Amino acid sequence: MNEDNDLGGLVRRVDPDRWLSSRFIGDAQARADVVALYAYDHELARAPKVASNPLMGEIRLTWWREALDEIFSDRPVRHHPTAQALAFVVGRRDLPRAPLEAMIDARYRELDPAPLSETEALDWSRDTGGLAAELAAAILDPATDARLALAAGSAWALGRRLAASPELQPAFDNVLTAARSATRSLSVTAFPAVAHAALAVRPAKSDISRRLRLTLAVARGRI
Repeated sequence: MNEDNDLGGLVRRVDPDRWLSSRFIGDAQARADVVALYAYDHELARAPKVASNPLMGEIRLTWWREALDEIFSDRPVRHHPTAQALAFVVGRRDLPRAPLEAMIDARYRELDPAPLSETEALDWSRDTGGLAAELAAAILDPATDARLALAAGSAWALGRRLAASPELQPAFDNVLTAARSATRSLSVTAFPAVAHAALAVRPAKSDISRRLRLTLAVARGRI
C-alpha cells in the first residue's frame, strides 16, 4: 500500500495530527501499515457522527465487528479500502483481535449524548487513541514494550475533547504526566506512534507550527 494512495489522502484530510506524526516513520511499509490503522480508527469514530440515530450507529459499528470476523477467520474480506488494508496489516504484523475490538466497543459510548464522566472519558481515551498508539508502536518496533505508548495516545485523544469538555483538564494533565514518563522508554523507532501527543498539550494554529512541534518532539524523544 502506497502512502500517497486514497487511504493516505483520507488520513491526511481527516486526521492531520497523526498523519503528520506518521511522516517520521522511515520504513515505507511500516508507515503505510500505521496509516491503515489510523484509517480504521477514523472509520470507527465516524460511525456515531454520521448516524441519524443510535440504532444506525450501532449498525455501522456492527459492520466493523463483522469485518474483524472476516479478517480473523481468513474469510474473504468485504470490499472496503480500510477493511482490506487492515486485513493486510493484521496478517503481516500478526496483530491481536482484542485491542481492535475494544476500539469498536469504545465508540458505543458516543451514541449516548450525555457528557462523559471523568472515568468514562479516561476509559474512552484509553480504548481509542491509546490502543491505536499501542498497536502502532507494536508495528513500528516489535521488540519495544508497546504498552508504553498507551498513555500518550490516551492524552492525545483526551486533549481533543478539552475544548468541549474543559472539566476534563485535571484528568488530561494526569494522563499527560504519565505519558511523558512512559514514552521516555520507547525506542526511537517506535516514537512516531506517540509523537502526535505533543500536539495535545497546546493546539498548534498552523500546519507549519504542527510540523515544527512534532519535529522537536521526535528529535528529543519527548512529547
